[in-house]
Amino acid sequence: MKEQDILGHPYTAESLDLGADSEGPLVATLVHRPADSGPTPSAGAVLYVHGFVDYFFQRELGDWWAARGYDFYALDLRKYGRSLRTGQTPFYTEDITDYFAELDTAWELITSRDGHQQVVLMGHSTGGLITSLWAGQTAPPELTALILNSPWLDHFEGPVAQAGLTALAATAARLNPRTVLKKPAPDPYARSLHHSTGGTWDFKTAWKTLNFPPIYAGWLTAIRRAQAKLHRGTGITAPVLVLTSARSGRLSAPGQKHDFDAVLSVQQIRRWALELGSDVTSKVIDGATHDVFLSAQPARSQAYELMGRFMRRLAVD
Repeated sequence: MKEQDILGHPYTAESLDLGADSEGPLVATLVHRPADSGPTPSAGAVLYVHGFVDYFFQRELGDWWAARGYDFYALDLRKYGRSLRTGQTPFYTEDITDYFAELDTAWELITSRDGHQQVVLMGHSTGGLITSLWAGQTAPPELTALILNSPWLDHFEGPVAQAGLTALAATAARLNPRTVLKKPAPDPYARSLHHSTGGTWDFKTAWKTLNFPPIYAGWLTAIRRAQAKLHRGTGITAPVLVLTSARSGRLSAPGQKHDFDAVLSVQQIRRWALELGSDVTSKVIDGATHDVFLSAQPARSQAYELMGRFMRRLAVD
């Protein structure tokens, strides 16, 4: 059943029943923003999937698509944002493919119930990893494009550090998946975004926290397993657009203003993007931050312009 969403009219939200696990009932939340095209048929639909320690709050993004005639949908994955329930471990999974269930359900609603036969799939950061693997495995006929916003295709560190971290996580996960590899700590990137700590964006800090959560061995092992699978190739047949900042860097202080990706290695993203499929377009945005659609101007406008060009190219092709 659809209800008015926390973003207000015309956004609605509906819960998707995913059964239960050891922590209780599982749900995902499908947010919907109808196209601005009025009584005429929409140009298609867009399904957006957020990143780690995140949820959908980017009303500007949904409105941008709606203004161009697209029905916009966004998923809050299980144990994230609108879908988080009391007693659950936020953001936790031991298998990235668990999220395929909500993607399957959302896709069925968008295509069969709502009648969309052309759907663009979008993913940010961890959502980019999830959507890439799902698109490669599922290959739904309605998928017209995959747009990835700084997808988490590999770790920030170099090969030696990555190998050590992967081995450590796997060993710890075999003994106890809930082993904490990294304790909670302030998240400089999240603090650079939120208006209460010097940023320009407003979001619920209970859902997109200003402190980085504990990193569990089971979760990190799931991420590394998924990335290794992606590195072997996904075989996505739909056109893919990958958007990244021009460079990566480290934040030296909480909330520091910056014009680079402070979370992932853009070089690693662009390297592994080539394994996504046969039609991959990689675009670099000077001055962009990790979420390119939360960047300061003019980088944010450039991100939208590049996405618009990509969609216009598909229309011509």
